[in-house]
Amino acid sequence: MYKKHKPLKMEMPRYLCTQFIKLLMKTEEKDDDESCQSTINPSEWKGRTIEIDDAGTGDLVGDAFIGFRDAETRKIIFQSVPVGIYSEGNKDDDPPKKYIVNVVKKGLRALNHSKGDRILLCRGDCFNLVREYFEENNIYYEPAIIEGELQNSVEGRYIQHLRKLGITSRNLTVESGAQRYFISFSWVCRDFPNRERFVKTGSPSWEKKWRKIAIERYQKYQRKKDRTRIDSIKKRANQILELMVENPISVRKATPKRQ
Repeated sequence: MYKKHKPLKMEMPRYLCTQFIKLLMKTEEKDDDESCQSTINPSEWKGRTIEIDDAGTGDLVGDAFIGFRDAETRKIIFQSVPVGIYSEGNKDDDPPKKYIVNVVKKGLRALNHSKGDRILLCRGDCFNLVREYFEENNIYYEPAIIEGELQNSVEGRYIQHLRKLGITSRNLTVESGAQRYFISFSWVCRDFPNRERFVKTGSPSWEKKWRKIAIERYQKYQRKKDRTRIDSIKKRANQILELMVENPISVRKATPKRQ
């Protein structure tokens, strides 16, 4: 008789497990992208299509903007989300997302949205409650990658807003990301006491990390400014002294007046 052997346990090396998990994650991301259409070349639709996108919701400074585009008429409108909605006191109840639901309702009313319309909605997290609202009210929408005219317009509207606040860097562009974030951050640091009110302070990373760094940089700028001012005063004083040495002031003796 043959003895029964216990089945061998094949354990995958840890580094292979890690690579396998990463591969699965990439596959899921790819599938998610493939399930979303782009507004550059959307699928056919018998009725009207309305696109919705955002700008500034993930940026450090200023208001955020929600853009709406009627694909048929190419009409574009904007609704703003005030920076105060993102304040520290509001971070627990997440008022920005609730506010955006109302903004979307207002924008759709302005475009005379009807049940036969298709909405192509940006996949951003800021629209999480909007998706819930659409599903609860049987409003048809499709997740989409917003590109082209609306994306450029709403990002451009946000850049105009930053320019009005006083951010003048030539490197400020419609491309969102780390570069734009740190341009805004540097602007805040240079006049921290007067500019923190333009910051979305509800971000956990602001209070835990970036606020402290901003204060330190502001103090550094102030010390540098003070040194520059002192150096300028010293330089001017030396120039005056040199002029006095080169051209001494002659003092004439006063002659007594004749009686």
